[in-house]
Amino acid sequence: MVSVNPASCRIALLAGGTSGEREISLASGKGAGDALRAAGFPVDEFDPASTDDLKAIIDGHYDVAFLCLHGKGGEDGRLQGFLETIGLPYTGPGVWASATAMNKAKSKLFYQQADIPTAPFVYVRQGDAYDAAEISTLMGGRCVVKPATEGSALGIYIVEGEEAIAQAIEAVFEIDPLVVVEKFLAGTEITVAVIGNDDAFALPIIEIVPRGEFYDFDSKYAPGGSQHICPAPLDDDVTAVIQDQAVRAHKILGCTGVSRSDFILDENNTAWILETNTIPGMTATSLLPDAARAAGMDFPELCTRLVGYALEEVL
Repeated sequence: MVSVNPASCRIALLAGGTSGEREISLASGKGAGDALRAAGFPVDEFDPASTDDLKAIIDGHYDVAFLCLHGKGGEDGRLQGFLETIGLPYTGPGVWASATAMNKAKSKLFYQQADIPTAPFVYVRQGDAYDAAEISTLMGGRCVVKPATEGSALGIYIVEGEEAIAQAIEAVFEIDPLVVVEKFLAGTEITVAVIGNDDAFALPIIEIVPRGEFYDFDSKYAPGGSQHICPAPLDDDVTAVIQDQAVRAHKILGCTGVSRSDFILDENNTAWILETNTIPGMTATSLLPDAARAAGMDFPELCTRLVGYALEEVL
């Protein structure tokens, strides 16, 4: 990692945007902004939803863009492409990795290539014919219906049966033209953050105990919505296997800087990967800062590392 002198590294912090996760993005921006200033960085905040703010980033002579944008338009490679075009280093994965990880249908193909267990699935594109009865048979009962390119558990349905599957698919089409239907897996919800570039390593595993049936939007962001247990109470050998899978997911997707992969750990201690987030949350209840603290890294140090990884990528 590149050594960073915070006082001489001007940060353009990007938060907000136009996705369904705008408010969470703004909250992440506040959390990261406070941590960056505590580390000694001069920070200016911008909202990519504003054309004037985008122009100001171009003209501002910043050293690094610190990204706190979740969902479409921020986490899917589009903003990364803008920053590449203007030559401004940025935190987190690049254009291709961001776009691939954001698409839950495509990322599963890479997990399979890296021999990381992932639930059986099919995907349905809006406008194409599909057979809900056949999907129900393939999934073997309960299944999860979710948008392929949304995050933060937006538009996720756990359903069973032909009619419920069809209704869920049509509901998801209202927010995403590509729907993933995967077999429901019962087990413990865990997540593993990975930081670094060529030397990427996993932070301690977090067990998530959601208030509801699964780790939905409210469980992620509402106060008391979930409990985080870190490090997760797992055997050392199970921990090592899951951390290795998270690092392999980070690498097979081409991630740099940071990623966070979510898993279901079944009763046989097999971890099934669900998705990889390329701009993890930075709110007071977010998982990445929790994992960093468990590794002995406070929030300002974590943010400083992410800036260093961004600079390392352009050397």
